[in-house]
Amino acid sequence: MRSIWNGAISFGLVSIPVKLVNATESHSISFRQIHAEDNGRIRYRKVCELDDREVSTEEIGKGYEDADGTVIPITDEDLAHLPIPTTRTIEIVAFVPADRIDPLQMGTAYYLAVGSAPAAKPYTLLREALKRGNRVAVAKYALRGRERLGMLRVVGDALTMHGLLWPDEVRAPEGVAPDEKVTVRAKELDLADALMETLGDVDLDDLHDEYRAALEEVIAAKAAGEALPVAPEPDTGGKVLDLMAALENSVRAARESRGDGKAPERAPEKRTAGKKAPAKKTTEKKAGEKGAAEKKVTGKKAAERKPPARRTAQRSAQGSAQKTAAQEERKSGRKPPAKKAAPRKTPA
Repeated sequence: MRSIWNGAISFGLVSIPVKLVNATESHSISFRQIHAEDNGRIRYRKVCELDDREVSTEEIGKGYEDADGTVIPITDEDLAHLPIPTTRTIEIVAFVPADRIDPLQMGTAYYLAVGSAPAAKPYTLLREALKRGNRVAVAKYALRGRERLGMLRVVGDALTMHGLLWPDEVRAPEGVAPDEKVTVRAKELDLADALMETLGDVDLDDLHDEYRAALEEVIAAKAAGEALPVAPEPDTGGKVLDLMAALENSVRAARESRGDGKAPERAPEKRTAGKKAPAKKTTEKKAGEKGAAEKKVTGKKAAERKPPARRTAQRSAQGSAQKTAAQEERKSGRKPPAKKAAPRKTPA
């Protein structure tokens, strides 16, 4: 592995010559920009604005553009005279527990290799001290034109350094969490714990980039002139209407994928009514029967008091006939015959 920086670790009065090596590498597939019409490569050429000609890498330097547009050239010799001690030194400033470092601050990882044979003893001393104290070292160093923050820790038998963001470079999570108050029941937490236990642990070495593998298949099919692989239907998901049912189904699916088809047991819901509910139904039933009986008796009495329909019709007909006869007599001028007075009885 090629080193990208040479310097020393400053550990109090101890100096450890080291080399900085990239600890990670990218396996992502990169694309070239081409002319869609004839597949010609699109290239970017470095051209000087004043000379209007392409320049080589050896002719390119650094410069700082001022607010008024003036460019101030900065050389490597100028950077070597920076008034800070971290230009070629990884200066350890503190030793802290590993949980003191926020993972949001962690960035690029590097291996620290010994720069010379005499550096093996102090290198091993620092490594064993970090192991014994179960701590990490916080350090400052300069790389690519700026001072940076780093964290030194032990990985196997090697020292590694993670580039850290400065605390003021990490944004606060304002407006990220939901504003409304959400209540999570104990039953839901139990199912979530069961789901986590069912999924269990995983060996990170077994994980791989499925997107890259699928992209390689597409490229191979295009190169061979074969049909492209059929893409699976995307899982649109949907709205989770019942969180409990979703958790139970997730636990069941996880157990089935691991060969354990036992379904999660769902606790019966508590009833607040208890044994009073049947009594209430019986009381309501009796009250309904009693009301129906009272309505029946009342209706029967009303029917007895009501005159028969036939008798009522006869009375109505007689009354109508008498009214008609009286009207005809008034029209003819005849007076109705006077009623004879009843004979008075004389005493014997």
